[in-house]
Amino acid sequence: MRRCITAYTNDYSRLLDLLEEITRAPLSEDEEREYEGITLSDSGTIDEALIERMRKKDTVAVMTIRERGITIFEHGGVFEILLPQVL
Repeated sequence: MRRCITAYTNDYSRLLDLLEEITRAPLSEDEEREYEGITLSDSGTIDEALIERMRKKDTVAVMTIRERGITIFEHGGVFEILLPQVL
């Protein structure tokens, strides 16, 4: 299982600039807030089966930050930031 933070933005480079702060944002489950112009929402936990299904979709771009165990899915102006349970 992985924690999922959804970020609503079309600006990938801005998202990457703020990723450290975003991953430390103490969002409560189902909480939504704006962070420096990007709307963030805690989407709870995601299981590995759903992650694998998302990876296979042609409409989803997948980025990985291997050294931190972070996976980012992008689809239609929405980024799903998948974090390990413990950072």
